[in-house]
Amino acid sequence: MVVYLILFLGLLNWMSFMSSRVLMSLFAIELGASAAAIGVLIALYGLGPLLLSVHAGRVSDRLGSYWPIVLGAAGLAVGLAIPYFLPQLPALYLAALVNGLSFVFINIAMQNLVTSFGDAEARTRNVSLQSLAIALAALIGPLLVGISIDQRGHVPTFLYLALVVAASCAGWIACRRVIPHSGGRHAPGPGGGVRDMLAQPALRRIIIVSGLVVAGVDLYTFYMPIYGHSIGLSATMIGVVLGAHAAATFVVRTVLPQLVRRWGEERVMTYSMYLAGVTFLLFPFVQHVAALLLLSFVLGLGLGVGQPLSVITTYNRAPQGRTGEALGLRFSVVNMTHMAVPLAFGTLGSALGLVTVFLSNAALMFGGGYANARGASWRTKE
Repeated sequence: MVVYLILFLGLLNWMSFMSSRVLMSLFAIELGASAAAIGVLIALYGLGPLLLSVHAGRVSDRLGSYWPIVLGAAGLAVGLAIPYFLPQLPALYLAALVNGLSFVFINIAMQNLVTSFGDAEARTRNVSLQSLAIALAALIGPLLVGISIDQRGHVPTFLYLALVVAASCAGWIACRRVIPHSGGRHAPGPGGGVRDMLAQPALRRIIIVSGLVVAGVDLYTFYMPIYGHSIGLSATMIGVVLGAHAAATFVVRTVLPQLVRRWGEERVMTYSMYLAGVTFLLFPFVQHVAALLLLSFVLGLGLGVGQPLSVITTYNRAPQGRTGEALGLRFSVVNMTHMAVPLAFGTLGSALGLVTVFLSNAALMFGGGYANARGASWRTKE
């Protein structure tokens, strides 16, 4: 029962954080920002996680998960409120940086906390439930933000998101006696550093592949609103299209345990990336709303399994007592990709158009699927 309480409070944070990225993109467009400027904005979301993910994981291993979550939620509420009080493009850059710095502590501590409950079977179930909560947050958040923008405007919507996170923070404090403060399976293990972890081929591969998967999700989340705006979609309809992607993510994660039992984690990961690559190839050539909804749903099926599979695999292959550090390393690599790719794609989009952004993302998905297949055990057995 405690797991459901944790996931509900976490859902409020995930929903607000994911929605803020859509809101940031649309408000930046409203302020006249170029695709390159939006690429910088996206990259700033990843700067904090890039620099602090491993440290946040070590904090979670040593001090527990409760306080990193509470303090991270407080910081996220502050970051979301900045554009409300300073509705200017420079303030968006500051807000993106604060949001990213705060969210890294929430995300790593939540992953370490949820995966610490029970045996391997319970861990898989809990991570699946967490991934469903994240999918639900991605489904509800953009839709509500789109409606709020159309009804109330961009600036008030920032305040609404800040208040939701503040409510989550208050909930964590109110329930502090029933929520475990520790997220680790063992006492902190001897540190061998990042190089020690990356020296393990299986762990290194899953960390890199997970970075590509999440980069695909992030780029879609940011550039779909830009593409939708360019073909005349309203903010509400953009939210509906993004909601179709989130709905598919929710659907595929409900059947993920069955998929893994039938084909194995590595095969499911590889084929899902191939499916995402095909969808990205088609996306920039479609403008009809019904077709966009279908493609968005199919893309959600392809990318929806990457996050839970990579979290479970990273946790299972982490050295004893260093699960938070391993999850932090994974998140750091994710955000390294998250920073580098938007900067490159923002420049690419400004120079060559949004079509090249989607096509390049397709190439990343195909490359990641191929890399995962080459090192996977099911290929070496065939």
